[in-house]
Amino acid sequence: MQGLDRLSLIAAVGLVALAPLGGAQAQSVQDTTFFVTSVGSGKGADLGGLEGADRHCQTLAEAAGIRGKIWRAYLSTQATGGATATHAKDRIGRGPWQNAKGVVIAKDVADLHGTGNNLTKQTALTEKGEPVKGRGDQPNEHDMLTGSQPDGTAFAGSQDMTCGNWTRSGAEGAAMLGHHDRTGLDESPPAKSWNSSHASRGGCSQDALKGTGGAGLFYCFAAN
Repeated sequence: MQGLDRLSLIAAVGLVALAPLGGAQAQSVQDTTFFVTSVGSGKGADLGGLEGADRHCQTLAEAAGIRGKIWRAYLSTQATGGATATHAKDRIGRGPWQNAKGVVIAKDVADLHGTGNNLTKQTALTEKGEPVKGRGDQPNEHDMLTGSQPDGTAFAGSQDMTCGNWTRSGAEGAAMLGHHDRTGLDESPPAKSWNSSHASRGGCSQDALKGTGGAGLFYCFAAN
């Protein structure tokens, strides 16, 4: 009898010890306020405009169990065809933002666009908490759609940097891309910009984006 009591006590202690771990994992998922989309639209840079891109962020977040948040895609649009320019930095909330593992990537908008942000290949995770393929991986998918300048603002002028404000998926147009896979701020050669590295080449189709090292992925931020 004493042996059984001892076994029961050990089992109870084990359950108590495991309970906080499950709670911490659930809390970490709910606390996610930043991620890279695990998949794109499948139509290159045609995201259905900002509305469609935001909806994609929302759908992926909720499918991953992240609820109660308003998600915004980190995308700028240009003042073309009578449209008003939208700056990516103005639509993502105040921060701070953290990934699915609870690692803070930036404390606010200024920090995000400064040299002190913590957005690297190790921290730019998907909504599922998984890493995104980058340099050295097959295939390389480090190009992130942003349409933005380094300070998070839209491009002026008539040159297309947003694939028709995220409605094009053919040979026409281009999109400014960022690289999610910085391995550290002290790497050599210097890390490329997370939000403004180079424009896409060959158009806005899925194949064109793949050709420069992308998959039509983009950043999502919780704006509330």
